[in-house]
Amino acid sequence: MVKTSSEKDKWSALHYNTQASFVYSQEYAAPLLNSLNAKPGEKIYDFGCGSGDLSVHVANIVGETGLVVGLDFSESMITKARNNGLKHAFVSDAQDVQFPEAFPEELKTGFDAVFSNAALHWCKRNPKGVLESAKRILKPGGRYVIDMGGFMACTGVRIAMYVALRQRGYDPVKLDPWYYPSVDEYHDNLVSTGFTVNEIGLHPQIVSLPNGLYEWLRLFLRESVLGDFADAEAEEILRDIEKICEPDCRDERGRWSVMYVRLRVSATRQ
Repeated sequence: MVKTSSEKDKWSALHYNTQASFVYSQEYAAPLLNSLNAKPGEKIYDFGCGSGDLSVHVANIVGETGLVVGLDFSESMITKARNNGLKHAFVSDAQDVQFPEAFPEELKTGFDAVFSNAALHWCKRNPKGVLESAKRILKPGGRYVIDMGGFMACTGVRIAMYVALRQRGYDPVKLDPWYYPSVDEYHDNLVSTGFTVNEIGLHPQIVSLPNGLYEWLRLFLRESVLGDFADAEAEEILRDIEKICEPDCRDERGRWSVMYVRLRVSATRQ
């Protein structure tokens, strides 16, 4: 999970892994890992490594002769990643990567690949900063492989959030934490930053929510969109969003789902 440096670390690694474990599932991450195609001996960065599940998986592939470094804005996530076995992990904003003091040079540059899974749509403040950070870390010819929310992601949920906030006099555009770019926008950002685009596309996917929409909303909105709201008002807003979404997101058996649209990218640093 990547968030802006102006926000407090309110992410709970335990809560995230409980409510959104599908993000690290083999089914969800397989296209990204296949595109990354990590090999023994490679040096690879994970932007928004979260609890480190995929980072450790990739570290096992590159082996002892390789290297995997993870960064995340959340101290809770980095602590969890280290506990999960990720040797090199630090807290930083991917939009402007700042390395820890005394960080060895071999952990800063000359990497074979940067990858990211379900994280960069939180980088609304400066999405091109992510690309600039990746370019600094990658060697010429290095790979940039990501999977993030793209145009039309969370359709229905997002408009419900806007409606619920506007009804209370709040500006949803200002509070909206998500960056869901179109193919054209992200393609242009890549090219202007010095990348050659190999593959880019949007991939819709219905994601089931076994714990219901409210718990999903509480995880992703309570400490981002509604981070400064009192508990009572925040709960009312979440319930309003849930009610608005019911016709589209709840089936006849009471099961909730949301529509994810994932932007998958494979590019090469020039």
